Amino acid sequence: MHAPSPPSPWVQRFAALLRPGARVLDVACGSGRHVTWLAARGFAVTGVDRDAGALAAVEGQAELLVADLEAGPWPLPGRRFDAVVVTNYLWRPLLPQLLASLAEGGIYLHETFADGHQHIGRPARPDFLLRHGELLQACAGLRIVAFEDGFEAGAEADADGGAAGGRCVQRIAAVNEAPGAAVPPRYALDLLPRAAPRASG
Repeated sequence: MHAPSPPSPWVQRFAALLRPGARVLDVACGSGRHVTWLAARGFAVTGVDRDAGALAAVEGQAELLVADLEAGPWPLPGRRFDAVVVTNYLWRPLLPQLLASLAEGGIYLHETFADGHQHIGRPARPDFLLRHGELLQACAGLRIVAFEDGFEAGAEADADGGAAGGRCVQRIAAVNEAPGAAVPPRYALDLLPRAAPRASG
């Protein structure tokens, strides 16, 4: 048995932009490292994955849906979320649907392997590696708050095949801004992960 991977520091950092109780969709959530972390902080989490066995690890913590996002219909038609979270997953035909699932003011957080990683470890197929600046292009209609595209040294190996010596990664935090705001919103960049609420009593 492997210890569960810790939540992504990128997700932890920008989840601090969310209001308490925000509705969060975790796409291809696997065994739920982000489901657990987000739910513990009071967010209303929906997790989707095709592996029912993996989802069993977080049963009772969130709304969980078993669905094949690549071969089946979109399992959440008409639903909108305050955040959509995607990590270590890329299925390009799904990108427009994920962005369309953002509510007004919703935050899109995507972090996965990028071109160059094929020289380090798995994944190595171009289908699973973001091209240079690809997330910027995909999110062109959103307000880009933060973006990174490069090599990250010393990343720990994980269940998705990331090499212990590092990885090539691309990540974005982008907001579906409401049009016509009288005062432009400010998105803090010096964020700390939101602490879990303390139990009372």
